[in-house]
Amino acid sequence: MAPMQNSAPQNIDPNIDPIVKVSALSKSFGSRQILHAIDFTIPRGRIYGLIGHNGAGKTTAINALLGLTTYKGEVNVLGLEPFKNRAELMLDIAFVSDIASLPRFLKVFELLELMEKLHPNFKRDKAQEILNESGIKDNLKIKNLSKGMLAQLHLALVMAIDAKLLVLDEPTLGLDISFRKKFYRRLVEDYMNENRSILITTHQVDEIEFLLTDLIFLRNGHIVLDAGMEEISSRFVQVLVSPDALAAAREKNPIYATTQLGQNIMIFDGLDREVAERLGVTSTPSISDLFMALMENSQVDPGAQK
Repeated sequence: MAPMQNSAPQNIDPNIDPIVKVSALSKSFGSRQILHAIDFTIPRGRIYGLIGHNGAGKTTAINALLGLTTYKGEVNVLGLEPFKNRAELMLDIAFVSDIASLPRFLKVFELLELMEKLHPNFKRDKAQEILNESGIKDNLKIKNLSKGMLAQLHLALVMAIDAKLLVLDEPTLGLDISFRKKFYRRLVEDYMNENRSILITTHQVDEIEFLLTDLIFLRNGHIVLDAGMEEISSRFVQVLVSPDALAAAREKNPIYATTQLGQNIMIFDGLDREVAERLGVTSTPSISDLFMALMENSQVDPGAQK
């Protein structure tokens, strides 16, 4: 058999170029269009949050990156087209899904042995270290593990793969809050470096806000926000509006307005900070508040990307 040739396009250097580059990605199932010509790029050394309601297209986008589905448009991951080169690509990608399954008939140590044989970049010592911290014994049968222990085992396996891209689809679903915090802390301390990137989808957006470098919001298959956290901090402002400034605030076209306990709260996109401070008490909106604002505002341009 002839040796496998590098199928990366000639003008792409997987050691220099972005981890992910997506252009005009579209996907339909029958007459229903899930993704509408979306564009985004994930550079090296970044942690991206992909946030959207159920049905927004998050899983479909991830499946395209992993080569699990056909699509229209261009998708390039580590210099490869995922659907054509999935076997080669998965040597450098680790993936955790909320529906991931493990061979329940094996014991934990048997699964570690299997992973060593199947994946050339699997580091058994690292997996063992993570499992020891979790209190999961080698001789336990996988079928006897609780849901939380199963999730911890799967995460340990994936964290032990020396991958350039880590894709996490609801990674801490079923875990208690203490382990969720340990997991995310370990991501930053042990996994991340300047040549690796992470893509996370989750509904627990406030828990990952501290570690993200960038955000992508998907709404009905359109990207309504693609921005770095520094840009978000300078671009968006939340104002607890003073009663005497309410009319003036409304004239500034907030992207979101609500009343809580008799107080008027508004979120603005691109409003000058000095102007905002004259309207009331200002702050940077949380990810969850910004997400709610952009999801509910039908006037936000579906193409409002970087």
